[in-house]
Amino acid sequence: MNQIYEGKAKKVFETDDPGLVLVSYKDDATAFDGTKKGVIRGKGSVNNRMSNFLMKLLEDQGVTTHFVEEVNDTDTIVKKVEIVPLEVIVRNVSAGSFAKNYGVKEGIVFERPTFEYSYKNDDLHDPLINASHALALGLASEEELETIESTALKINDILKDFFKSCGVDLIDFKLEFGRLPDGTIILADEISPDTCRFWDSKTGEKLDKDRFRRDMGDVEEAYQEMMRRVFGED
Repeated sequence: MNQIYEGKAKKVFETDDPGLVLVSYKDDATAFDGTKKGVIRGKGSVNNRMSNFLMKLLEDQGVTTHFVEEVNDTDTIVKKVEIVPLEVIVRNVSAGSFAKNYGVKEGIVFERPTFEYSYKNDDLHDPLINASHALALGLASEEELETIESTALKINDILKDFFKSCGVDLIDFKLEFGRLPDGTIILADEISPDTCRFWDSKTGEKLDKDRFRRDMGDVEEAYQEMMRRVFGED
């Protein structure tokens, strides 16, 4: 198969079906706009399998996703989409850049989730933008933005409840959406410890990529622990 894209965490290949691509998850890890690099052993398998499980969970709740078929531990067939150049961030608790940018401590539980866009542009370091900026830049239509926001908040409700049942608090997470050839907006990319903040509900222990960002150690163990929680394994 011909490789058509390689990002920080995944490679994408053509398939025999022009409407489908194969996504292969890597163990490579980056942070801070790629200035910090490393390898998290087993990350590709965790992110692939967990993301597929959660995509299927969301599909069962009426959220259309790009997921088609899991090929093996690291590879999955997905619908080919045109990615909307917006990162969608939903936050339930203050952490990370929110705490830093607004001078508040981590761990403040919000009365209602916050919703943010950032412009997917590596050269500009993915700046925060609002809906009117997205419209002015022609990144999405007003109808698409409404669909993206309502879908993201629905996803938040579903995932918060699911992770709570696993003994995990969903602190915040990043989503990406794509357009099918007919213009339909669907959920794409991944849902994993790379794109979410997970804290143990009892201890507050971080079970996500922050352990890599902050040199906290036990990074692989945190990813594997999230895998066990999600799949209900002892």
